[in-house]
Amino acid sequence: MSAGLAALLDDVAVLARAAAASVDDVGAAAAKAGAKAAGVVIDDAAVTPQYVRGLAAEREIPIVKRIALGSLRNKFLIILPVILLLSEFLPVLLTPLLMIGGAYLCYEGAEKVWAKLAHHDAHGAEDKPQDEKTLVSGAIRTDLILSAEIMVISLNEVADESFWSRLAILAVVAVVMTVLVYGVVGLIVKMDDLGLKLAEGSSPGVVKFGRGLVKAMPKVLTFLTVLGTIAMLWVGGHILLVGVDELGFHPLYEFVHHLEEGAHDATGPVGGIMGWLVNTLASAILGLIVGAAIVALLSVTLHRKKAHGEPAKHAAPEQPGADVKLGSHDGTATAESPAAAGERPADEPGPSERT
Repeated sequence: MSAGLAALLDDVAVLARAAAASVDDVGAAAAKAGAKAAGVVIDDAAVTPQYVRGLAAEREIPIVKRIALGSLRNKFLIILPVILLLSEFLPVLLTPLLMIGGAYLCYEGAEKVWAKLAHHDAHGAEDKPQDEKTLVSGAIRTDLILSAEIMVISLNEVADESFWSRLAILAVVAVVMTVLVYGVVGLIVKMDDLGLKLAEGSSPGVVKFGRGLVKAMPKVLTFLTVLGTIAMLWVGGHILLVGVDELGFHPLYEFVHHLEEGAHDATGPVGGIMGWLVNTLASAILGLIVGAAIVALLSVTLHRKKAHGEPAKHAAPEQPGADVKLGSHDGTATAESPAAAGERPADEPGPSERT
């Protein structure tokens, strides 16, 4: 009896160790996969605070919570099922799908650069206030695109795992990334309120720190915006760089890899960092070139559509005393003047006055 119990406990211990190892493997794989999507995560955290600007302070956190719940719905109800089915039945589409997403990131980054240079809003945002439902809907739509990039990039790192392992890893990535992004967003949007609270304190040091925090927040948001733009160009460019190599066009990737190895060998102890910087810079430049090309193409296309879509306006010159209407049945202008309407001008004598 005791021997059987000991054997049972030993089996339980073996299973527990195996389960713990499996959990560790899932956690390590999720961390590795999530790290590849860092650029998109940074941009997501940099973009979201704009949706709560101008709202009452007590509504900021509830709005962030609603966007976070929408983000989880995007990931678990739309993105995760779609990409898992593709990875299981049509894995050949994953690289092109990832490259399309990478091109979109390049476009977004280049558009932000152009908007900064041209001193206008990249998306033509209106200044008029919007209701909370509209704000949340817009934020969730933006999150759908960014979350799709996070999940596809993460899937690409665990494509060789079994279906259930991919599901578990991506589920962990979805939850962790959502908590990370919107936790950071919540802290960002409340930092100025915290600064104002501290500025009302009695201690000179606390008051000084609070005022400094309030003054620093606009600079922090600007820094996050710049960092997010750079990250988008870098991540998008790197996705395209690796993608074209996987699809069979090797010269571009080999050229960048040669530069990376050269920087690594020439800088000794800091070779790893310098090699990474060279690869990152090359990817960002590629992303900027591709993104600028897409921005230019869309600008020309939209300009032509707008030019062809505007109706020609050839209004006839307005004449005193006449209301000119165009578009009569025979295509001619119809002038409604006092004479045409059967009315005599004021200065014309009536029938009884004529001699």
